[in-house]
Amino acid sequence: MKQPTRTTTLLVAAALAPLALAGAGGGGWTSFRGDPQLTGRATDGLADRPTPRWSFQAGDAFEATAAIASGTVFAGSLDGKLYALDLESGALRWSYEAGDEIKSSPLVAGDTVVFGDEGGRLHALATADGKRRWLFEAEGPITASPVAAGGCILVGAYDNRLYCLDPATGAERWRFETDGYVNGTAAVWNGNAVISGCDGYLRVVAVADGRERRQVELGGYVGASPAVGGDVAYVGTFENQVLAIDLAAGKVRWVYQDPGRPFPFYSSAAVGADRIVIGGRDKRLHAIDRKTGARLWTYTTRGRINASPVLVGERVLAASADGSLFAVDLATGKELWSFDSGSGFEASAAVGEGRLVIGTVDGTLLCFR
Repeated sequence: MKQPTRTTTLLVAAALAPLALAGAGGGGWTSFRGDPQLTGRATDGLADRPTPRWSFQAGDAFEATAAIASGTVFAGSLDGKLYALDLESGALRWSYEAGDEIKSSPLVAGDTVVFGDEGGRLHALATADGKRRWLFEAEGPITASPVAAGGCILVGAYDNRLYCLDPATGAERWRFETDGYVNGTAAVWNGNAVISGCDGYLRVVAVADGRERRQVELGGYVGASPAVGGDVAYVGTFENQVLAIDLAAGKVRWVYQDPGRPFPFYSSAAVGADRIVIGGRDKRLHAIDRKTGARLWTYTTRGRINASPVLVGERVLAASADGSLFAVDLATGKELWSFDSGSGFEASAAVGEGRLVIGTVDGTLLCFR
């Protein structure tokens, strides 16, 4: 059994202090970035200075984002288990042994939770008790998170394919072949799946029939998921760039790059009204003008930022590999709040039902309210 970590000690001490209660928000966080467009925007309230509520220790790291739905947290770990925890107390409701590492963030669709594993299996479970409803097997690991759209469960895999599966049975409806691993999650735009694959292309694929509508060359390897705002997709690359892609025209609108500090982007962007915010491996959070691609501000941390930021009103919540969880002002990038977990973050935050839930690389799941 693992010994208590510094994170656990911090939470026990914090739990003795009065909790800062958020407003009664009804919105959950049922998928990787909160909605099918992968915008990373939370829809309900969260305290200005969230206070630790509980922690849960798994057998290995958390790299996947948790899902929050109807008072339950669903979180997959590299120990090969999906955990269902009570949102209020952190008590374990059930766990499910997938058989391999889980890096795929779960999707909650109605009374079913769906996620992939490194063995290439997509599992669909009953949210109430964790009993398996169906199992689909791809021919490569599934790191991407499933998305519900157009009567499909969309998911990419390391067999270079994007799949459309029947939500009720897991039966394959169609598959679309790319020229590289599909590591990122598909975004949904106007009845299409938008994927940015490791083959260096952004592809628009019709959900109805799996046919490619257009493709745009991105100029390099991509591990991140695209985020869609309006008719534009935003995605970072391992060629140290962030691109804005006009999905209707199939053209690049602008390219953002810091010539002084060129580092890759693995984080997915959060999409605000006039700007996007994205984490970089240069240890900085970048705010970029949606129209022009101009830099608006940066915020510097002590570790790379692979985790994807979340917009909560006029705040940006983000986490870095140095163990810092923090909030900055969306307009200025000024720090508003921070918490030192004592362990690094690769997983992104989930914000729903008045809570913030995020896992660390030492296998601790943290809940704030």
